[in-house]
Amino acid sequence: MEEKSIMDYETLALDDEENALVIIDQTKLPGRTELLHLKTQKEIWVAINTLQVRGAPAIGDAAAIGIYLAAREITAEDYDSFCQEFAKAKDYLDSSRPTAVNLSWALNRMEGVVKAAKGKTVAEIKQLLHDEAVKIKEEDIWICQKLGEYGLTLVKPGDGLLTHCNAGQLATAKYGTATAPMYLGHKKGYNFKIFSDETRPLLQGARLTSYELHASGLDVTLICDNMASSVMKNGWVQAVFVGCDRVAANGDAANKIGTSGVAILAKHYGIPFYVCAPTSTIDYNTPTGDGIHIEQRSPEEVTEMWYKERMAPEGVKVYNPAFDVTDHSLITAIITEYGIARAPYTESLQEIRKKCGR
Repeated sequence: MEEKSIMDYETLALDDEENALVIIDQTKLPGRTELLHLKTQKEIWVAINTLQVRGAPAIGDAAAIGIYLAAREITAEDYDSFCQEFAKAKDYLDSSRPTAVNLSWALNRMEGVVKAAKGKTVAEIKQLLHDEAVKIKEEDIWICQKLGEYGLTLVKPGDGLLTHCNAGQLATAKYGTATAPMYLGHKKGYNFKIFSDETRPLLQGARLTSYELHASGLDVTLICDNMASSVMKNGWVQAVFVGCDRVAANGDAANKIGTSGVAILAKHYGIPFYVCAPTSTIDYNTPTGDGIHIEQRSPEEVTEMWYKERMAPEGVKVYNPAFDVTDHSLITAIITEYGIARAPYTESLQEIRKKCGR
């Protein structure tokens, strides 16, 4: 029997028979494909916190399924008591990671279902939560498809494309955000030449992006983060596509650490820099990127992870932010499922807001 490709697996799914969130453990990739069946809130919290499931859209999908599974376990039969228990579960899951706005967006959307269902039985509310969690995941697939279609209008066959971190299928329900134009272009025979930054220190570009693109038959070349300038100077890159975890109202975008450096390089070499942002990642309540909380992660990710032996002196101080913020002035356009926004983003993102009804 032919061995399954990583692309044959769903990034995450709701197993109704087991009442479990099923995910690919992305900390084990590319060496081993291991599916986790998560049933408890603690298991789901840990999976999000430790990046077993990761990527802003996938985190939102996982949170929606996770809070539904939490609601299933609530034994309260009256509405007010149910709401109290639901709120506790929501706050707990929301504490798993601070930067990706999709986490709180999905949980707030699920809470909205509960608030709108006052007067219904608890059993009916649980069914509504189930249906909404499934809908959020299905919408994710549609959103990524639209991102790919809009993104494809900005490039031409044979272009060299560079991406940072993993905003691919492994970060979403399907297609990815930044990789969606690459996958759709591949189907059309565009023959893109793709450069994937390894993305230190967690190597999402090396372990995940290059893995899934290569498995899908795309022409992908893995480079170290500090090689991006060289391939741009050589004229091998015609556009940069990245994902994001949160976009401020002025267009500042938080994404995996190193993204802002890529944007600065692209600006220097005159290469368009595109941020692929589902509208769920746009935080209209945060005026600028200065208001985006940046997650700080363990020093061991820099000094020890991936190495057989420690690669830094004991006791040395380590600064390990998970994200940085790319200034809106460095962004050529922000691609959403409702169209392409360009500067001034304070105006164009508001137009997008009108279209999506947020």
